[in-house]
Formats: sequence, C-alpha cells, structure tokens
Amino acid sequence: MTKKSAMSTNSTSSAQDSPGKPLTEDILTQHGAIPGVAAEILQRIHLCLDENKTAEQVWQGISRTVLTPQLPHALHRFLFDWVYRNRSSEEAPAPAWIPTESERTGTNLGPLLKNREYEELHRWSVQEPEAYWAIVLRALKIQAPIEPSSMLDLSDGAEAARWFPGMELNIAESCFEHRDPTGTALIWQDEEGPVQTLTRAELRARSETVARAITAHGLGPGDAVAIAMPMTVESVVIYLGIVLTGAVVVGIADSFAAEEMATRLRISQARAVFTQDVILRGGRSLPLYQRLVEADAPRTIVLAASGSLDVELRPQDKPWAGFLESGSPSNASATPCRQPAESTTNILFSSGTTGEPKAIPWTHITPIKAAADGWAHHDIRSGDVVAWPTNLGWMMGPWLIYAALLNNAAIALFQGAPTGTAFARFVQDARVTMLGVVPSLVRAWRSQGCLDGLDWSHIRCFSSTGEASNADDSLWLMARAGYKPIIEYCGGTEIGGGYVCGSMVQAQAPSTFSTPALGCDLVLLDDEGMNTNNGELALVAPMLGSSNRLLNRDHHQVYFDGMPAGPDGQVLRRHGDQMERLAGGYFRAHGRADDTMNLGGIKTSSKEIERLCDGLPKVRETAAIAVAPQGGGPGRLVLFVVLEAGQQISEPDLKQAMQSTIRTRLNPLFKVHNVVIVDALPRTASNKVMRRVLRTNYSE
Repeated sequence: MTKKSAMSTNSTSSAQDSPGKPLTEDILTQHGAIPGVAAEILQRIHLCLDENKTAEQVWQGISRTVLTPQLPHALHRFLFDWVYRNRSSEEAPAPAWIPTESERTGTNLGPLLKNREYEELHRWSVQEPEAYWAIVLRALKIQAPIEPSSMLDLSDGAEAARWFPGMELNIAESCFEHRDPTGTALIWQDEEGPVQTLTRAELRARSETVARAITAHGLGPGDAVAIAMPMTVESVVIYLGIVLTGAVVVGIADSFAAEEMATRLRISQARAVFTQDVILRGGRSLPLYQRLVEADAPRTIVLAASGSLDVELRPQDKPWAGFLESGSPSNASATPCRQPAESTTNILFSSGTTGEPKAIPWTHITPIKAAADGWAHHDIRSGDVVAWPTNLGWMMGPWLIYAALLNNAAIALFQGAPTGTAFARFVQDARVTMLGVVPSLVRAWRSQGCLDGLDWSHIRCFSSTGEASNADDSLWLMARAGYKPIIEYCGGTEIGGGYVCGSMVQAQAPSTFSTPALGCDLVLLDDEGMNTNNGELALVAPMLGSSNRLLNRDHHQVYFDGMPAGPDGQVLRRHGDQMERLAGGYFRAHGRADDTMNLGGIKTSSKEIERLCDGLPKVRETAAIAVAPQGGGPGRLVLFVVLEAGQQISEPDLKQAMQSTIRTRLNPLFKVHNVVIVDALPRTASNKVMRRVLRTNYSE
C-alpha cells in the first residue's frame, strides 16, 4: 500500500472527491475554510501552482505559505491529498515536509553532505565506522582521560566487536566538562506553578551532592541502585549522581505493579532504591512508595512529591533531606569514577517471549549512540530545548538525558500528566525546539483539542517512537507547528537508540522512515531467511551501542543463534520487528514479528499477559495479541480465551476480570480492548500458538 492510499483509508474527504476538477472556493469551504477567507486561500494556492513544478514543490509552497495551524485539519488533509492525487504506487511515499537547501546545509550533517547525496553518507558511515564515529566523538565532546587505542576491534569477530578498546571515562562527566556552566540544563514546570530553570553548573553541583551521599552510604562502583519515580528534576539529578560514582542505575517504571518491581529488583540485585512517597497526577495522589514496600525493596530513599512526606517509612528507609545531609562537600569526594568504556552504567528491562523481562546493561558507550542519533537524525544543537514525556524505566529516559546534555541542549520536563492542555502550554512557554511523542499521546491531544490557541512555531522537529503511528494524526501534528517534520524513530533498549528513522536532510512522509540510522545497516528476511522487501528485520553486526551481554539470559542465543548470514555474508543480529521497504528508500513498520507487543508505547510480551490471565478461574488458556486500528496507530490488546470444560462466563465479565488482573499485577496503563471466547487456539504441528493467524483473522 502506498502512503497516499494508506492515508486515504482514514480520510473523511480526499482529493478523490474531485480528481479532475480545479479547486474552487466552494470546494475549500466544503473542507472547512470560512467562506470569507476561502477566496484569499485559493489565491495564495494559485501562486504555488506551476506546471513545471513537481507535486513536492507545490506542497512545499502550500504547506509553508498557505496553511496555518488555525485552519481546520480537514482542509489541510484535503489539500495534501489533492496535491498528491496522481501519485503512483511505484513512487516514494508522499512527503509532508521537504527541506530547503539552506535547511539541509544548516544541520549538524550539513558539513558531511558536501559533494555527496545522503545515501552516500549513510553508506560511508557503515563502511567506514572508524571515521564516522571519530567525528561523532568530537561533535559530542566526549571526555576520555584515557583515549581508545582504536575505534573498533574486530579481532574476535563481529558478534564480539569491541568499540573504543582501552578507553576509560565516566559518561556523566561529559555532560558537564567543556560546556558553558551558565547555560540552561533543565527547564521544568509542575502541573501548577511557574516554569523554572537550572543551569548546567547547578545541575552538576546537585548531582555531585548526590554522588557524595551515595558514597557516604557505602555504595560505589558496580553497586546497583534503582530509581522508581516519575521523570522529575530530582530523578535526573539522582541518575547523574549514581553514574558519577561508578554505581549502576536500575531503571524501574513508576507505573509498574509491586510484583513487576520486585522482579526487576531481584534480577538486578539492587542494594538501594530512590522513589517518591506518591505520584501527583491531575489532582489525584497515587501510591508509589507503598508498592515498593510490597515488593520488599531494599533500603529506600524517599522524596516528598509535595511539601512533607505523605507516608510512614520503614526503619531501614530514609527521607530525601536526611540522605542529602551526608552529601556535604566535606564528607566525600565528588571526583567522577572513570572506568573502562565497557563498564555497566544502567540496567534497563525489555520484554522477551517469556514471563521474565530481559535485563539489558548499558555501558559508558551506549549513551554515545543515543546522543549520536540526537545529533545526526534529530539535529539537536547547542541551545535547543528537548522534551520527551518518558520515564527512567524506559530507554527514552536516559536517552533524553544524554541526547540533550551531550549536544549542549536543555532538557524540558513537565512534572505532571502530558495528556492535557497544561503540558501543551508548557511546550509553548518553555520554547521547546524538539518534542518527542508516542502516537497515543498525539491522538489524545487531537481528540481533546489541547493545542487550540497555542503557539508551537518554535518547534523545529518532532520525533515519534514506541508504537506504530497513524498517518492522519501525524499530518495533524506536523501542521500544529507550521509543518515541521516528524522524525519517526524505531530501535530498542538493547541497541541504545534507533536502527531506522528519519532525518532533517531528507523529505519526511507521515508514518514512514526515510533511512536506516547512520552507522547502522539492516536486512529484511522472509520465513526462509532470504532477502525480501517485507519481512522480519535483522541488524548487521557490529553496531555501536548494541548490547554484548544480558544479565539473565544467554546473549548469543537471544540475538545470534540460528540467524542466517546476510546477503553479503554479514553476521546478522536478531531484532524481531516486521518492516516493509518502500520505494525511494523509505520503510514502514508493521509491528513485532515475534510474541512481543507494544501497548501505549510500552513493550511487553504476550507470555507476560497470558501468564496472569491463565490463572483466573474458569480460564484454561489465553492468547494475547495487539491489533492496529483501521487507518493505523497504536496497538490494541485483544485476548482470545479458551474456557475450562463445562465453564461459562460472559465476555464482558471476563474482560473486566482480566483488566483488573493486568492493572494490579502487571501495569495499570495496559487497557484490554476486547476479549473473545473461542473453542480452541490455532497451533502449529509442534503445538505452538499461532498468534499471527489470530492477528490476521481478527475483525471487530
């Protein structure tokens, strides 16, 4: 399916209404233009039309000089479809943003594009990794007192490649050294209150205080210290403080139920936890510390969400203020602990196809991949303001810290729910220049009218990750900022960033990717392991930022065992996404090829959900799948259930029971869309449940 036809399936009106007719005032008013303004709009459209112009050039003119955020989206959408009405299915997807030559040359990649096309640049970054990553290290001002002996050591093969061998550093130190100490590092706002700022010097001082307090409490290099709290100023300070000491951050999402928190604390062998007493959202107070108590967490340092602590602490636990007292400058050194580059700095969790999540170590190298993607693909520059509603339990939390600070930009944090008008106004007032989203968030903004009357013109680009996006929602979002590009961004915790994305030097079409990430190569495989244009994606090793071990799983077995060689004999690394190669070098994502699903931007496995639901009364077995709504967008959780012999229960009652179990024991953010009772589940000859068959045959 072409992008044009994909968008038309979700359209209430399209260019097909009048394929051979010229535009008129009546047609524009039918699509939302105010009658008195339609004539002026039509006149400006005609100024953009020229028989010698391509459709892309016409759209570039209309999107930049005619369409404004104040005009109804139906008109934006109609004109987009009208301009590209003759686009062939053999052509590249229709772009909604096309960079000018000055915009291309003004990017971070501009100097690297001299006298070559982007495709040549990407090929060079893969074929000459030593040269490409040397440029990246300089651009990010990575501070390494002991420099690497080379960029890449392949003496043990591509699977066991060593990046920057011999290098010693502390990646948190690079967030501060050789940066303007007076520059803004953090901009934040509570749900109610003014926008506040923190300079880089202030952030460093507060992080060093935390580092000294951690050391004073007997924790140090290699010790696992968890953070289970919202993405706040304090959580960023704590994160950097832990890394400065050489200890290891354990990221735990604050949305998890006690059982899931306990699993992650056990796997990581965490010795301490930082958390809040409660979470304040939309006037509600949600328990957080209590869930850690139920998880039998080790000693816990507890911050007050507002004013004083709202809970009674266990004897072994400590309030934040008391903890900080031991971090005074005289108590311990704040000198960064410099380590070999392969040393672990962060443990994050990603679901696999069993009930226990994979524990993935990030090293001092992994943040370089995250920041490199921010530099190359999101064009984050000095003085920019980067916002991305996320959490330190997910990879985009540390990604945000490093992608902003290592690129001399500021982190923007809204300390509240990002779903309403208050967050949208914060984006305006903080003058955010790069805004990260998940598609379900965009849909919420659009349905609630959160952006009405606000000015997002200072945004230079968006980025979207976590789940499949809806093309019409994407066009709507781009239009709200005066047609700024959305950099679609797909990757994984185990690779520290993206493998396929967009860029600010290429035309961007809604809900498609325009390039593999720089420094990364990929292939698409069919069921026989042969090259195809629509199949399971595999990454070509080596790839900077990708993991080389797991704490609780055999790394080789998970990512390399049984993989075929690439078309040119390359070593291939399993990833599990289903991807389609489109004309013009573009890609479209089709979700997961394995049993992993994505719900609301959170990756989980079918097995995790099935394990809980199978334990309910009357249930014999369950199959969990995620299905995309018509027109594309975030996956919806559908459960197929086989009941025990002779048992009966209505589907609505079963749905309520399963929703309650998933909410309390796994994640309250997971919503059951539908429950279907069936006589049996489809299985292979080896008795494996065929979830692909369920996804293919499912209909509302």
